[in-house]
Amino acid sequence: MKYKIALLPGDGIGPEVTDQAVKVLEAIADVYNHTFTYTHALVGAVAIDKTGDPLPEETLQICRESDAILFGAIGHPKYDNDPSAKVRPEQGLLKLRKSLGLFCNVRPVKAFEQLIDNSPLRREIISGTDISIFRELTGGIYFGSKELSEDGQTASDGCSYSVEEISRITHLAFKEAQKRRKKLTLVDKANVLETSRLWRKTVKEIAPQYADVELDFLFVDNAAMQLILNPKQFDVILTENLFGDIISDEASVIGGSIGLLASSSLGAENAMFEPIHGSFPQATGKHIANPLASILSAAMLLRHLDLHKEADAIETAVEKSLELGITTGDINPKNPFSTLKVGDFVADHITHPNDTNINYKNVHMGQSTII
Repeated sequence: MKYKIALLPGDGIGPEVTDQAVKVLEAIADVYNHTFTYTHALVGAVAIDKTGDPLPEETLQICRESDAILFGAIGHPKYDNDPSAKVRPEQGLLKLRKSLGLFCNVRPVKAFEQLIDNSPLRREIISGTDISIFRELTGGIYFGSKELSEDGQTASDGCSYSVEEISRITHLAFKEAQKRRKKLTLVDKANVLETSRLWRKTVKEIAPQYADVELDFLFVDNAAMQLILNPKQFDVILTENLFGDIISDEASVIGGSIGLLASSSLGAENAMFEPIHGSFPQATGKHIANPLASILSAAMLLRHLDLHKEADAIETAVEKSLELGITTGDINPKNPFSTLKVGDFVADHITHPNDTNINYKNVHMGQSTII
């Protein structure tokens, strides 16, 4: 099969980790007889530097014409440290989501057995955790009206949601719960916010269509506590944009490293896949960034294309890298491997799964069989 993939590496470590995801996809293409055609495009700080626009129209067009989008990261200190900057890298990502209608962000949170001891939480609390967080991505306070008074003393950010916006992601979340452990938790603040009350009303009205799924509700402050006290109670979490941003980042520490967390952003016609970590500019060019989240994002991309065996192969290879300790310093500080060599190993395991032990020795000697 032939697929067109838009590559948006972005800023900081984005290009480094995206390169490893592409390397792994090429191993998949070789083993499973696929052809992936990649088209690079600018986004974020690098796009501002070259065009003055964090999301050039050419990039949008490339994304629209592709079967899927593989995204790296955006952000640069010269913008992060200048709150007065009128044009910012983040504007490119927000515009990309809005322009392509990427309304549903899915973030899997899994406690890998090999990394449980890396987590700040106790083993007995997190062992067996497997959560899928569905975050609404194109509505809410991030896209609401923003006002600053003329004297600069008062500011406001509007938050609004429509039944249509709530319904479309709710159906996706219920369908995912049906494939999993059949439990859906809506996280809101319905005791205070009118938008949350609309969320709760709409989700309750949709629930009878999915009678096999248990539905419960948590206020966001309680949900934040419960994620730490007992994360295993959750199956699918559904929430709005701001709450989802915070809850998913909190959940990221459960697995022991943010460098393992992939995500997808889905719309009716387009889909984008990206690690949840930022651009980590301090690590740029040092070859220490963990590429596994980007590689696992590539696995999610394959599942979106209905290439499930191929996605399984990537996930199996990632678990093998964790089992053998072929990981970067955030996971394996005593004997860290470079970004490049982690990618080499995962790709090599896909191509030669029966030769893992031999290739593991080669990697230790600095001579992975993938050159």
